[in-house]
Amino acid sequence: MKFCSECAHPVEYKIPEDDNRQRAVCTQCGTIHYQNPRIIAGTIPYIKDKVLLCKRAIEPRKGYWTLPAGFMELDETLEQGALRETYEEAGIKPNCGPLVASISVPFISQVHIFFAAEMANEEHALSTSESTEVALFDYEDIPWNELAFPTVKKALEYFLQVRHGPDYAPLISDIQPHERLQRPTQHS
Repeated sequence: MKFCSECAHPVEYKIPEDDNRQRAVCTQCGTIHYQNPRIIAGTIPYIKDKVLLCKRAIEPRKGYWTLPAGFMELDETLEQGALRETYEEAGIKPNCGPLVASISVPFISQVHIFFAAEMANEEHALSTSESTEVALFDYEDIPWNELAFPTVKKALEYFLQVRHGPDYAPLISDIQPHERLQRPTQHS
């Protein structure tokens, strides 16, 4: 941020009085501009012993598999955001189940939240504007080396561990910079 959204004057980065973090502060009107993490809401769509994944049509990590998820919009709940993203990316409207994972990614200021989402049947879009391919995978056939993000890998691994338990605590975890997934040298 370079300019104040209230009065359009330049901002300077400093620690305001009674604060402990550097903030963008307007040099004219004194407005303090807070920046907060962005929430990624998504689902782990499943039916019987299959999970639905989407191949990304957009960067970052275009061409890699992911769970349907994306940025929450204003005026929606976590569940509404997760279900909206699932419909946009996979063309399905599953039932939103319990929270599976909340994974913080502090080095990019995001929190990724995934819900279990049981599908009524195996019908889904073949592709969407956000996914070049949508497919169901048997649990043993998940393309682990082709997953787009470490949060997706961590959430899927946890889901597979707890899916048969009647009650489980959601995974509360984080991803650090050294856990980023590397792009293989050759990718089809």
